[in-house]
Amino acid sequence: MPLTLPYPPRVNHYWRRVGPQTLISREGRTFRRNVCALLGGGGPRKPPTCGRIALAMDAFPPDRRRRDLDNIQKPVLDALEHAGVYADDSQIDLEHPERSGVTDALRRLRCVPGVSVIRLSHADIVRHPLVQDIVTAYAAREG
Repeated sequence: MPLTLPYPPRVNHYWRRVGPQTLISREGRTFRRNVCALLGGGGPRKPPTCGRIALAMDAFPPDRRRRDLDNIQKPVLDALEHAGVYADDSQIDLEHPERSGVTDALRRLRCVPGVSVIRLSHADIVRHPLVQDIVTAYAAREG
Protein backbone atom coordinates (compact mmCIF):
# COMPACT_ATOMS: atom_id res chain seq x y z
CA MET A 1 0.00 0.00 0.00
CA PRO A 2 1.75 3.18 -1.13
CA LEU A 3 1.54 6.00 1.38
CA THR A 4 2.89 9.52 1.01
CA LEU A 5 3.84 11.08 4.34
CA PRO A 6 5.10 14.56 5.12
CA TYR A 7 8.86 14.76 5.52
CA PRO A 8 9.60 13.86 9.15
CA PRO A 9 11.35 16.11 11.62
CA ARG A 10 14.99 15.34 12.29
CA VAL A 11 15.63 12.91 15.12
CA ASN A 12 17.07 15.60 17.38
CA HIS A 13 13.88 17.64 16.81
CA TYR A 14 11.53 14.65 17.26
CA TRP A 15 12.58 13.67 20.77
CA ARG A 16 13.49 15.99 23.65
CA ARG A 17 15.32 15.28 26.87
CA VAL A 18 13.65 16.71 29.95
CA GLY A 19 15.75 15.76 32.93
CA PRO A 20 16.09 11.97 32.94
CA GLN A 21 13.11 11.50 30.60
CA THR A 22 12.98 11.39 26.81
CA LEU A 23 9.75 12.87 25.45
CA ILE A 24 8.35 13.44 22.00
CA SER A 25 8.58 17.11 21.06
CA ARG A 26 5.72 19.30 19.86
CA GLU A 27 7.05 18.91 16.30
CA GLY A 28 7.14 15.12 16.78
CA ARG A 29 3.58 15.00 18.14
CA THR A 30 2.37 17.06 15.18
CA PHE A 31 4.06 14.64 12.77
CA ARG A 32 2.46 11.67 14.59
CA ARG A 33 -1.01 13.27 14.38
CA ASN A 34 -0.54 13.95 10.66
CA VAL A 35 0.47 10.32 10.02
CA CYS A 36 -2.55 9.07 11.99
CA ALA A 37 -4.84 11.38 9.99
CA LEU A 38 -3.36 10.22 6.66
CA LEU A 39 -3.99 6.61 7.63
CA GLY A 40 -7.65 7.47 8.11
CA GLY A 41 -8.79 7.54 11.64
CA GLY A 42 -7.19 10.57 13.15
CA GLY A 43 -5.82 8.62 16.08
CA PRO A 44 -4.07 5.44 17.13
CA ARG A 45 -5.75 2.12 16.43
CA LYS A 46 -5.13 -1.39 17.71
CA PRO A 47 -2.15 -2.77 15.75
CA PRO A 48 -1.88 -6.29 14.38
CA THR A 49 0.19 -8.39 16.80
CA CYS A 50 1.57 -10.79 14.22
CA GLY A 51 2.65 -10.82 10.61
CA ARG A 52 5.51 -9.20 8.75
CA ILE A 53 5.50 -5.77 7.14
CA ALA A 54 7.89 -4.86 4.34
CA LEU A 55 8.65 -1.16 4.39
CA ALA A 56 10.47 0.73 1.66
CA MET A 57 10.99 4.48 1.87
CA ASP A 58 11.84 6.96 -0.85
CA ALA A 59 13.05 10.24 0.62
CA PHE A 60 12.36 13.60 -1.00
CA PRO A 61 13.90 16.22 1.29
CA PRO A 62 12.11 19.58 1.27
CA ASP A 63 15.33 21.57 0.79
CA ARG A 64 18.97 21.19 -0.22
CA ARG A 65 20.44 20.72 3.26
CA ARG A 66 22.58 17.63 3.83
CA ARG A 67 20.57 14.99 5.63
CA ASP A 68 21.33 11.60 7.13
CA LEU A 69 18.82 9.16 5.68
CA ASP A 70 19.10 6.85 8.70
CA ASN A 71 17.61 9.61 10.84
CA ILE A 72 14.37 9.83 8.85
CA GLN A 73 13.54 6.18 9.54
CA LYS A 74 13.22 6.55 13.30
CA PRO A 75 10.47 9.22 13.35
CA VAL A 76 8.55 7.51 10.51
CA LEU A 77 8.66 4.12 12.24
CA ASP A 78 7.62 5.67 15.55
CA ALA A 79 4.67 7.46 13.93
CA LEU A 80 3.56 4.32 12.05
CA GLU A 81 3.74 2.28 15.26
CA HIS A 82 1.76 4.95 17.11
CA ALA A 83 -0.82 4.95 14.29
CA GLY A 84 -1.32 1.22 14.75
CA VAL A 85 0.28 -0.04 11.55
CA TYR A 86 2.30 -2.56 13.54
CA ALA A 87 2.79 -3.54 17.18
CA ASP A 88 6.51 -4.18 17.44
CA ASP A 89 9.71 -3.31 15.55
CA SER A 90 10.38 -7.02 15.06
CA GLN A 91 7.50 -7.08 12.52
CA ILE A 92 9.29 -4.70 10.14
CA ASP A 93 11.43 -5.81 7.21
CA LEU A 94 13.04 -2.50 6.36
CA GLU A 95 14.64 -1.68 3.06
CA HIS A 96 17.12 1.15 3.38
CA PRO A 97 15.90 4.44 1.94
CA GLU A 98 17.75 5.83 -1.03
CA ARG A 99 17.94 9.27 -2.57
CA SER A 100 18.22 7.97 -6.12
CA GLY A 101 18.33 4.84 -8.20
CA VAL A 102 22.02 5.15 -9.09
CA THR A 103 23.21 3.03 -6.15
CA ASP A 104 20.64 0.36 -6.94
CA ALA A 105 21.55 0.38 -10.65
CA LEU A 106 25.25 -0.01 -9.88
CA ARG A 107 24.54 -2.94 -7.58
CA ARG A 108 22.21 -4.71 -10.05
CA LEU A 109 24.28 -4.15 -13.17
CA ARG A 110 27.76 -4.98 -11.90
CA CYS A 111 27.43 -8.65 -12.94
CA VAL A 112 25.84 -8.02 -16.35
CA PRO A 113 28.24 -8.97 -19.16
CA GLY A 114 29.26 -5.94 -21.19
CA VAL A 115 28.47 -3.47 -18.43
CA SER A 116 31.27 -1.94 -16.43
CA VAL A 117 31.52 0.85 -13.91
CA ILE A 118 34.30 3.38 -14.21
CA ARG A 119 34.94 5.50 -11.15
CA LEU A 120 36.67 8.78 -11.77
CA SER A 121 38.96 10.42 -9.31
CA HIS A 122 39.83 14.08 -8.96
CA ALA A 123 42.91 13.56 -11.18
CA ASP A 124 40.74 12.25 -14.05
CA ILE A 125 38.74 15.46 -14.36
CA VAL A 126 40.60 17.99 -16.48
CA ARG A 127 37.82 19.85 -18.27
CA HIS A 128 36.38 22.27 -15.74
CA PRO A 129 37.29 23.24 -12.15
CA LEU A 130 33.63 23.04 -11.09
CA VAL A 131 33.46 19.36 -12.09
CA GLN A 132 36.68 18.74 -10.14
CA ASP A 133 35.08 20.34 -7.07
CA ILE A 134 31.99 18.14 -7.44
CA VAL A 135 34.06 14.94 -7.66
CA THR A 136 36.10 16.05 -4.64
CA ALA A 137 32.94 16.72 -2.62
CA TYR A 138 31.49 13.28 -3.39
CA ALA A 139 34.81 11.59 -2.57
CA ALA A 140 34.94 13.38 0.79
CA ARG A 141 31.36 12.27 1.58
CA GLU A 142 32.09 8.61 0.71
CA GLY A 143 35.45 8.51 2.47
